[in-house]
Amino acid sequence: MRQNKSAVWLFLSATLLALLSTKGIVRAAYNDPYAPPSPAAREEAEETGPKGLLERDTLTDNWFGFGKKLEEQGLTVTLSATQIYQQNLHGGLSTHRRAGRYQGGYDLELTFDLEKLAKIPGGSVYVLGEGSWSNGIDPSSVGSIFGVNGDVIGTIPIQVSELWYEQSFLNEKVIIRAGKIDLTGGFECKGCPVAFDGSHYANDQTTQFLNGALVNNPTIPFPWQGLGAAAYVTPVDFWYVAAGAGDAEADARETGFNTAFHGSDRFFSIYETGLMPEIPSGKGDLRGAYRVGMWLDPRQERLDGEGYRNDNIGVYTSCDQMVLKEKNDKEDTQGLAAFFRWGSAPAQTSVIRCFWSVGAQYQGLLPDRDNDIVAFGVAQGNISPAADLEASHETALELYYNIEVTPWLHISPDVQYIFNPGGDAGNDAVVVGMRVLIAF
Repeated sequence: MRQNKSAVWLFLSATLLALLSTKGIVRAAYNDPYAPPSPAAREEAEETGPKGLLERDTLTDNWFGFGKKLEEQGLTVTLSATQIYQQNLHGGLSTHRRAGRYQGGYDLELTFDLEKLAKIPGGSVYVLGEGSWSNGIDPSSVGSIFGVNGDVIGTIPIQVSELWYEQSFLNEKVIIRAGKIDLTGGFECKGCPVAFDGSHYANDQTTQFLNGALVNNPTIPFPWQGLGAAAYVTPVDFWYVAAGAGDAEADARETGFNTAFHGSDRFFSIYETGLMPEIPSGKGDLRGAYRVGMWLDPRQERLDGEGYRNDNIGVYTSCDQMVLKEKNDKEDTQGLAAFFRWGSAPAQTSVIRCFWSVGAQYQGLLPDRDNDIVAFGVAQGNISPAADLEASHETALELYYNIEVTPWLHISPDVQYIFNPGGDAGNDAVVVGMRVLIAF
């Protein structure tokens, strides 16, 4: 009990300290007692010279200015690190095991603009290198189906998780991508993630929710970063259609050729369309995204161990909508927004046969904290009878507060309540954590 009380005290103290200290840091950095600098002020600062440590967008100020020269030549390099500490305070598998409490990783991204480098209009190459340590606390302490840390990929010093070529046509109204891809990464329409199962407010475990069910829909059996292709078309500005396919036996640690082209090839495919309306309001247009899709997997193992089920089909939908804006500024994102997801999969092959999630976020809730975000989400997955588990569902509640200490440093206290983790009825878990994101 004393250990649990210490964890709660550490969690609350760190949150309060971050809020108090960042309030002073932001004021000192921008010399403005009420708000961070406007986009125009930031542009002016870029023109006048190098930014101070507390003002710059990245810790190294885009590699001490060298990054800007590389971008002019056609190469963009970004590096970020995410550090997460979590502890199970109640229920689950164990509240005493320390394995996986500290987990971290990094993302190294390279983007090659082939129009600048090789005079290929609309062409680009993207490379993502990742490293991670620890499997998180789920295997030893929680045992949930969803996963309380969506950033976990295991202990891997470095791997090339993505390497794909992209070609755009007709002013980016048609985009084709092929290579080693992550289909959950999707595309972007009018500033919002789309295709596939995207969400503007619940799609990124490094800045938004940590629970896996509030990052992606668990009824969709996405391949794990293997060889594949995707196409995205926007016939008009507010409507898009997309399709993708990938090696269903992919392993992010491999190149993909040894699983994609051997024996009987098995490819997962997914199809999505959506609308991107802008609803008029007194403070400007409220952006939204409404998606519907389906997926096909030709062969999946049955949960009852009786061989395989062929021609598996699932459907899903999601939406996110800005509900209230604080300022009449098209580029300003302060205010209230909400999101929703739903999905269904065959009960014979999927542990989660039906799923839904809902939540909301508010940016700039506290005075003088215009870039901070507070969000709450609920996700529930109905467990298939074929899984032969005690409980009929697993449900996760999560609350986080993303604090912008500086533009390159974010701290996010996080608390989760998991009902029936792993289908174990009456053994609810309470998980608290702290995430630190640094953009170099």
